[in-house]
Amino acid sequence: MSERSPQSFIRIPKATFRAHIVDGLRGAILNGEIAPGAQVTESSLAEQFGVSRGPLREAMRQLIDEGLLVTVPYTGTHVVELSVEDIREIYSMRVNLEIFAFELVWQRRDQSFRDGLHNRHAALTRCIDAEDDVASIDAELQLHGFVYEASGHKILLKTWESIRGRLQLYWAAHHRAHGIRGPRREGHDSYVANALGDNFEAMRAEIKNHMARGGQQTEEFLLGLAPAAPEQPHLRVGVSK
Repeated sequence: MSERSPQSFIRIPKATFRAHIVDGLRGAILNGEIAPGAQVTESSLAEQFGVSRGPLREAMRQLIDEGLLVTVPYTGTHVVELSVEDIREIYSMRVNLEIFAFELVWQRRDQSFRDGLHNRHAALTRCIDAEDDVASIDAELQLHGFVYEASGHKILLKTWESIRGRLQLYWAAHHRAHGIRGPRREGHDSYVANALGDNFEAMRAEIKNHMARGGQQTEEFLLGLAPAAPEQPHLRVGVSK
């Protein structure tokens, strides 16, 4: 039996290789291995992930587009930090976007819509059962994104995609605030039931309640990360970490 030539080995496509780097870098950000606000450089990440700078640069550009990284002139590229104001703005924007999306699809929910929503809910449940926090965040995005895709409204879908990165950071902070590996297993049961029900006003109320659950705890978690300010100017400043 003759030996295989080097040309006969299957090479990993460049796009697939870049996707692996994106997944690894995204995972490191969402699980807290790379902290919010941390500066990231091509040289340090190339060494950390054991890859060349070319595909790493492309991966970083993708995460900038997703909203997980931000480049600031003269200071470099950093992991995006979420503030309490960001959390409140995300909540208010998502509530209105998702209600509008369901208004568009409400009279067009057929069996295909039902099956699609059930399938994404099942995928999220599998990730939760596997205690895979990063995968569960992606699965939760896929579940909530389903109604935007079904709406057929291109600008609405693009708006949803523009906040996905910050939502990933929000959910990662939310999970840490609750000390959990992913959302609660039953956390989307009511959402899915109402999304497939007959009462639109009940769905409207569920969207508001669903997105408000745990919001206060997440805000308190983020506030707890901030350095404590001194009560009086003459007191010694102590920064807790």
